[in-house]
Amino acid sequence: MIIGALADIHGNFDAMRTAMERHPEVPFWLCVGDVASRTCAYPEPPKPFYWIKGNNEDFDRIAAWQEGRDSVPNLHFIPNGTSTTVGPLQVAGLGGTYAPTWFDSAAAQLPGKRRDDKRRHFVREEVEACKRMRGIDVFMTHEAARPFVIVDEPKPGKKPLRRDAGKPAVNDVLASMQPRLHLCGHHHRFVETVREGVRSVCIDRVNRSYLLIDADTLEYQKIDQ
Repeated sequence: MIIGALADIHGNFDAMRTAMERHPEVPFWLCVGDVASRTCAYPEPPKPFYWIKGNNEDFDRIAAWQEGRDSVPNLHFIPNGTSTTVGPLQVAGLGGTYAPTWFDSAAAQLPGKRRDDKRRHFVREEVEACKRMRGIDVFMTHEAARPFVIVDEPKPGKKPLRRDAGKPAVNDVLASMQPRLHLCGHHHRFVETVREGVRSVCIDRVNRSYLLIDADTLEYQKIDQ
């Protein structure tokens, strides 16, 4: 069996459907977050689609889905610190971004505001829940593990600025959980690494590429759009 994996859709549902319809033999798809459009629309995927939150989502709709309301066919949200069965695989998630000022907050108390919704972050209690998990095949995060070096465009007359965009909390989970494969997104580029002894793949935006993953071996192939 082959499983598909996407990242950072950002409302480009045409590219999402193109990828999914190109592979009718793929029964399930995974996504590492940032699904919603700028108007907070969500797709009705043609196949079961399991996803974690990014930092660009409609968090009111996510809250409704977590409460069992207003479900969308084939759209299956994986809350932070939980796992679910996707075909033969056990898949766990830690969606959203890291913010040190909110990390020790209770997830249920993160304030929701339309312009600055703190529910886009993950918190310590969710990280600790992930660290306790065992037997996970695929661990999905929106953030990358450290090191994840990004070179920013230099200002005139300045050298390029190199920064590590990886988050140690993700490394902590990988070290404890030891999943068979780690998938992330957020940075809109394809990067293959090994972190804490775990194969780690940052998936590019859906309009550029996606992955096909062998459900038995978890070997993957990058497919260009």
